[in-house]
Amino acid sequence: MIKLPSDLEVNSLIEDLRIFSWEAADILLYYSKVLKDSNYKSNILKNGNIEDPVTIADLRVNELIIQRINEKYKDVNWEILSEENVKIDSENKDTNADWMWVLDPLDGTKDFIQGTSNYAMHLALNYKNKPYIGIVLIPEKDQLWISNVEKVWGEKRDGSLIKLNPPNNKNLKEMVLVTSKNHRNETLKNLIQKIHFKEVIIMGSIGCKITSIVRGESDIYICLSLPGKTSPKDWDFAAPEAILKASGGSITNLDNKELSYGKSNFEQGGIIVASNNTMHESICLEIKEIIKKYDLYPLSNLN
Repeated sequence: MIKLPSDLEVNSLIEDLRIFSWEAADILLYYSKVLKDSNYKSNILKNGNIEDPVTIADLRVNELIIQRINEKYKDVNWEILSEENVKIDSENKDTNADWMWVLDPLDGTKDFIQGTSNYAMHLALNYKNKPYIGIVLIPEKDQLWISNVEKVWGEKRDGSLIKLNPPNNKNLKEMVLVTSKNHRNETLKNLIQKIHFKEVIIMGSIGCKITSIVRGESDIYICLSLPGKTSPKDWDFAAPEAILKASGGSITNLDNKELSYGKSNFEQGGIIVASNNTMHESICLEIKEIIKKYDLYPLSNLN
């Protein structure tokens, strides 16, 4: 068992993270309510980038979580990597630190602005660039997902637990795919059509998608980034990966290799497959064969 830095006790740390997370939920729910009034929407948007918007909610949650960690654990030797801070200064991070918090204060910002419930806060504690503790907070659904490597659970604010579904062994055509609303592309669309999933669910936020797999509402998520285009980053996947793997699921690239964190650009490119399937490696191979057969994606870009 890996020991936390400064001999911290894992249950005590998770209790603090639970408190920090519900504080963040209050911020997100407040601004979500304000956004529903169109007269105030422009005051909440902090930049004009349609593809990568930032809101006051992103910044307030970012400030809260970093402040809480720094105040409570000011003598602990760890780094904090945050999406919002990287946008300001991408150079000032020691990506080789043994312990690294990885924060996305608002995953699914477009969905948040559009008024859907499919947005989340991600917070992971990585050890040697692998997710160790994971937090996925989904405020509108009153869900807080927590993993500590050995186990995962979902709870509501009142402490009641959310039922998890065990891993399954469905084949591709029996699976329900969960896919993006705001980040789809024609290549992914063509792949989905060729596979003929049982059902396709559209949902924002990677954290929302992964927890839908853990709950058994869906079976698989495929993230496909086009060469030369923007890709998801470490903060999009670290906390959801911790949740899914602790539940018995897998999240890998198409060659069934684990995700690699801490690269200089923080990118998670290529094709990523997440499932709660005991035959995950075979599922990846089958998807790869379909891509080859129809020449849907340059597989040389995966290496």
